[in-house]
Amino acid sequence: MSTFLELGVPAELAAVLADSGKTEAFAIQRDTLPDSLAGRDLLGRGRTGSGKTIAFALPLVARLAASGGQRRAGLPRGLVLAPTRELATQIAATIAPLAEAAGLRVTTVFGGVSQRPQEQALRGGVDIVVACPGRLEDLMKQQVVRLSAIEVTVLDEADHMADLGFLPGVTRILTATPAGGQRLLFSATLDRGIDTLARRFLSNAVSHEVDEESVPVGEMTHRVLVVDSTDNKTALVKELASGTGRRILFTRTKHQAKKLAKQLTAAGIPAVDLHGNLSQNARERNLGAFSAAPEDGGVRVLVATDVAARGVHVDNVDLVVHVDPPVEHKAYLHRSGRTARAGAAGTVVTVVLPEQRRDVKDLLRKAAISAPLEDVTTAAVTALVPERAPHVRPAPVQAPQQQRQSSKQRPAGGEKSGAANPPARRRRRPRAGGAGGQGGGYQGGGYSTQSGQSRQGGGRSSQGR
Repeated sequence: MSTFLELGVPAELAAVLADSGKTEAFAIQRDTLPDSLAGRDLLGRGRTGSGKTIAFALPLVARLAASGGQRRAGLPRGLVLAPTRELATQIAATIAPLAEAAGLRVTTVFGGVSQRPQEQALRGGVDIVVACPGRLEDLMKQQVVRLSAIEVTVLDEADHMADLGFLPGVTRILTATPAGGQRLLFSATLDRGIDTLARRFLSNAVSHEVDEESVPVGEMTHRVLVVDSTDNKTALVKELASGTGRRILFTRTKHQAKKLAKQLTAAGIPAVDLHGNLSQNARERNLGAFSAAPEDGGVRVLVATDVAARGVHVDNVDLVVHVDPPVEHKAYLHRSGRTARAGAAGTVVTVVLPEQRRDVKDLLRKAAISAPLEDVTTAAVTALVPERAPHVRPAPVQAPQQQRQSSKQRPAGGEKSGAANPPARRRRRPRAGGAGGQGGGYQGGGYSTQSGQSRQGGGRSSQGR
């Protein structure tokens, strides 16, 4: 193992990592940092959980700090492109303490939220922008931001960009950055046009690939449980969700995620949902509730769709459940990668109906996962859920304010004797997506973790625009 200082990371940045308990580099960091810190263009291949964010955050911040460039309105010097809002937010959170130590400013740019705060941040001057392609292109067209001063460009999760259809926009964005700048491209695979992108935009690039054996994960156990009916599947999912540790349940559609979170909460298992129909405030609130400890009002269960699979980076997730098996093997791997992270152990369970057996066998074969299909037994469930969390009574739904009928409740003064009671003021229903938005949520810890729906302004916005 190598320390960050031994790899050439500036002392002030290594100190920031040390403060959070990170002193020794993971494989992808150890392999790439000498080249990226030296200013080389780089193509890094490694799956989710390999430590890529720190691998590109360090050279990004180090180069901008050393270059001495001045902060100017609408002219950032560092750019990170990410496919989803969740991932962009978490990348920015990783970069922020490093940037602060170097005297740099970071902001995020993505759709699904008002662009005014983003405009204000850019016009106030920032050094690093972490952005999703759609909203960034919108701001470029409006001349709110220009990329002519970019010194370092990072493209993270390039294969997921391709899956979401973002490569044309990514190509336009990269074309707008100076040809002489440093470019770092990270991807789990080189299919779907990623190799073409690398050949076009990387100059004399060095390539690094981290094999599965060197990825810093703990033991990941895969189980495939076959149920004979939809009713028994529902009962099994409830049992799997009832444990004491954190668990993520993946569904195929947004409607199913919202419905399942609501059903679990009603059954005394507090759960929140995460999917593309949520407003950004609801996404952050629900993810924050899942990240928090139960004693601080957090919840143990997150029900998510594939759109959130790469954006959820929460430690100590004990169990991932494929409530609906994914269509593609890459989605299976990315979902499963939410557990067994950073040396911790974790289990992945796929729930299968009889008619899905053949498809799931093919899925596992393509994912190179060896796991027998087994019938559900009491022993199997007990092994997966050895201890159940206490039942939590759902928060009661507050009834609308009743019309005042007692004369004692009339406002004092101003009313004549015998006058009719004034009609009760009608309570306004909370707007969707706000703090009280309607959805499959849980109220606890002094704040609402209910989900809400945002207005859909275009096909890309819900995918991390």
